[in-house]
Amino acid sequence: MKDWLHQKVVWPVLGWLKQGITPRKLALAIAFGAIIGVFPLIGVTTLISAVAALLLRLNMPAVQMANYLVYPLQFLLLIPFYQLGAWLFGAAPVTIAGRTLVGMFTTDFWASFRQLWQLTLHAIAAWGLIAVPAGALLYGILKPVLSRIEAARRTSGQTGRTPSPGPPPEAGD
Repeated sequence: MKDWLHQKVVWPVLGWLKQGITPRKLALAIAFGAIIGVFPLIGVTTLISAVAALLLRLNMPAVQMANYLVYPLQFLLLIPFYQLGAWLFGAAPVTIAGRTLVGMFTTDFWASFRQLWQLTLHAIAAWGLIAVPAGALLYGILKPVLSRIEAARRTSGQTGRTPSPGPPPEAGD
């Protein structure tokens, strides 16, 4: 797991910082990708993330990396968003089990969407209420962390070259 995390997250983040992406822009890209990644509509977050990255001029790979990393959270938060949406709009609570709901969407996305459109719209509204403060909080956490990493990288005298896809070379290589 540690190797996977380094390969898929740590090295790309260090690479983007070395390429000159500011900690502010990188934190913004990761926060947007993560927040869009839990959007309560299965199968559309990659497209929404790509559009957001293009419109906001964010680093597309960073946005998509965050989107993919939170993919399991999208499933975990699906029913809570549906429940919160039902509560916000005074609708009946969701009685569909999470597995059933996910199964419906993965089997026939459009038929499920038509069947559950109002419930889905309520869930999207609930997501919208949570997305802004959650995104701001995530950005507020990431920006100083990435700034410290960037400062440490600069003071250690690392060059501006991009990292190799694998782990860093050992001393003396």
